[in-house]
Amino acid sequence: MTASAFDLTRRQALTGLGGVSILALGGCATIPRAPARDVAALLDDVAYNLLAHEPERATSLGVDTGAHAALRGRLEDRSARGQAAYARTLRSDLARVRAVDRAGLDADTVTSLEVVESAYASALDGFALPYGDVAVGSWRNAPYVVIQNVGTYLDMPRFLDATQPLQNAADGEAYIARLAALPAALDGELERMRSARGMGVVPPAFLLDKAIAAMETTLADASKSDGSLVAPLTREAARIGAGFAPRGQALATGPVRAALERQLAELGLERAGARTEAGMWAQPRGDEWYAWALRASTTTNLTPDEVHRRGLDELAELHARMDPILRKIGYTSGSVGERMQALGADPRYKFAEGDAGRKEIMDFLHERVAWIKAQMPRAFGTLVDPNMEIRRLPPAEEPGGPGAYGGAGSKDGKIPGRMWINLRTTDLHRKYDLADLAYHETIPGHVWEGEFSNRLPLIRSILAFNAFSEGWALYAQQLADELGAYDGFEVGRLGYLQSLAFRACRLVVDTGLHHKRWTREQGRAFFVERNGSKPEEVASEVDRYCSWPGQACGYKIGHGEIVRQRGRAQAALGARYDLKGFDDAVILGGNAPLDVMARNVDRYIARARG
Repeated sequence: MTASAFDLTRRQALTGLGGVSILALGGCATIPRAPARDVAALLDDVAYNLLAHEPERATSLGVDTGAHAALRGRLEDRSARGQAAYARTLRSDLARVRAVDRAGLDADTVTSLEVVESAYASALDGFALPYGDVAVGSWRNAPYVVIQNVGTYLDMPRFLDATQPLQNAADGEAYIARLAALPAALDGELERMRSARGMGVVPPAFLLDKAIAAMETTLADASKSDGSLVAPLTREAARIGAGFAPRGQALATGPVRAALERQLAELGLERAGARTEAGMWAQPRGDEWYAWALRASTTTNLTPDEVHRRGLDELAELHARMDPILRKIGYTSGSVGERMQALGADPRYKFAEGDAGRKEIMDFLHERVAWIKAQMPRAFGTLVDPNMEIRRLPPAEEPGGPGAYGGAGSKDGKIPGRMWINLRTTDLHRKYDLADLAYHETIPGHVWEGEFSNRLPLIRSILAFNAFSEGWALYAQQLADELGAYDGFEVGRLGYLQSLAFRACRLVVDTGLHHKRWTREQGRAFFVERNGSKPEEVASEVDRYCSWPGQACGYKIGHGEIVRQRGRAQAALGARYDLKGFDDAVILGGNAPLDVMARNVDRYIARARG
């Protein structure tokens, strides 16, 4: 099928209106306006309509119970038909939300409606593009359905091991049902991979090399009688019954393995025709795809050139703050990047190699989380006590994965929030930068923020915006510094500032790769030479930007806007300004687009003025 034919067919399927633009649906006059008293019920209905298409999220949130218990045994339909059905649901519910008369509604409800409208409109713009994977109210938009850090082959083993409940025989049946559905999910992705290849959309060769290696690891694991897909059934046999493990083994080593082999064969075909260009500019309609991804990631209309310039400016400002600290500790010669490279080579700040170093890293992380948790009453008037844990990334995910990531647990608290740490080599981390990473991923970063989102209506616990999520996590790092995390440990403050500078580099490198036609090598060199980043770390970082275009730009754009709003509140309130009040206003307002967050700050300013 030609690109133009595919485009028309998919747009017709998504709109159901013979190719009518989704933008024309914003003012559907035939939709009846919902009475204000029904808005809460409407938002819950919208939430479960979304979860019907992504039932794994229902499990992650702990809401696959009662009338919705059947979701626990289902998987998302990853085929083109399933994605088209998902888009139809989004379009219908977006029209319902837009039809709500907001007069007289409380501010929290209006915020929820605005959040849904923004998330759904952005997702529909993504679905209208001819290829790629759209994250609805999430962060991982990807042009390639399966690659080194995207795909069911990576997500499902981790999900089944860490998130899928196994408390009783009913849970065992749900687990088996999901294993039985896994081949269809993999084949749905395969269908879309082949379709994209038919349009000339083929990932860069270096990404495919990583994806093939990761797929081979997953395939080898699925082929084992005690592989990770079966291990939870064996581990929980006393709870659920001994008969589930043999059933799971037959599924994993049979149809699941065969489906993985089909995906691996497709990756091999793609590799045979792959190019070396790293950026979206080299793909069909790649400039259009990147422009959408940048809007979705930042919740702004900033152009790639504007983002690129902002990154260079912020990098210069942060290096100006790092320079005097480096001089103070004896690093006086060379650029900031060169001096940070020298610091990174200092054996005093390295962890031991191997398992001894991995334990050292884990102990360090737990100590830092305990410290920052005790500081939270100084920064927030409203407190939570997250159920959380720190876990190593599964080995199959480590080669293509980031240094760490984290997020909240379920709404009922039974599934803990988690920080996943990449320990493929201890050389990924340093003693002066690991604490900062912990604050970003756990408290008061992702896990902390997610606990507040879990207190909101269900749809608000589902929908998240990259610029807010990652901007808040950078602001969390700033709060840790302001609360004294690096008092008496200036090298640690250098690590914090280098982390912010690293995110400024992301603005430059992401737009460089996808808009300015940088090579992969140029992207890596910019991090190492300009910021002194570790080569081992940035190798995976740059590849991640190639498979998640735009995502890396949400961090510093979001952080900059939160800091700008704090400055605005301080200027407006003077002596009435209170850090706890501001932090509560932002985090209690929930995960939201940046313009919606600004309106929550407006309300805080008005309340504080009395």
